[in-house]
Amino acid sequence: MLALLIIRSKSPKSLLSSSHATSPNRTKTCNCCCSCNGTLGNSDSSSLASITGHLNGGAAAVEMVAAVSDRAVERQTGASMMEQLVPEITTHALSYLDYPSLCRLSMTNSLMRKAANDDNAWKALYHKDFTLEQDTVTPVNGWKSYYAATRAIVNANSEFYNIIKERSLPAMSRFWLNADYVKCIHASGELFSGYNAVMQSWQLAFNWEQGLEFEVRDVRARVLTDMAWVTMKTYVHIDTGPFTVTNVFEFHNGRWYMVHHHSSVMLIDGDVDQQIVHA
Repeated sequence: MLALLIIRSKSPKSLLSSSHATSPNRTKTCNCCCSCNGTLGNSDSSSLASITGHLNGGAAAVEMVAAVSDRAVERQTGASMMEQLVPEITTHALSYLDYPSLCRLSMTNSLMRKAANDDNAWKALYHKDFTLEQDTVTPVNGWKSYYAATRAIVNANSEFYNIIKERSLPAMSRFWLNADYVKCIHASGELFSGYNAVMQSWQLAFNWEQGLEFEVRDVRARVLTDMAWVTMKTYVHIDTGPFTVTNVFEFHNGRWYMVHHHSSVMLIDGDVDQQIVHA
């Protein structure tokens, strides 16, 4: 009888506390609506599968993880396809890209960078943008570096004609190398030698009241380590015929400077025959 009274005197709360103290696997309340029935045992909580199974909407989470994994596999497979292509097909595919697009492609990932840095791709781009005349040239640093150097010298040549259109003597003085051996032969045929004489010739040309409109065509460039020359034809909107022009540049202190300019009237077939007769 005494034992029965002692058992009844213990509250349910104390019995619950005792049960938690002696239970080897403690449980905690879970607010999810899955099959854990409100408790989450810590014996398997370290495993990824156990945690994923007790998340709200566990099945949807698993499907989402699987979808992300599938997309990663697809991306890897798509990138690997570029490696599996034969070099000729890769070069042909990349030949449709222009210079900025090919540079951007090389910054996407390692596989695209390897494809975009292929020497044959840059050789094809060089032939498309510039000329086929240098097909047998073997650039020391590869065709990508040679393309960039040619692009820089062509841009410098375009800057020269922009200065002429603007008739800016300060810009022209910065464009030429300040050296005694620089030379300039204008279309008149007069030779100016030395930096000061060349600048005086351009001052006289810019002081001429009549401005000239001209077009530059058939630009061809050849670039060496620290020297480059550009040939072209200029068509001036006056009665005279087209001019043949040669510009020579030298590389100093990280930039290209002009050291020689030669412009002469291009002979047509009749003029050539006449010159032979006079000779």
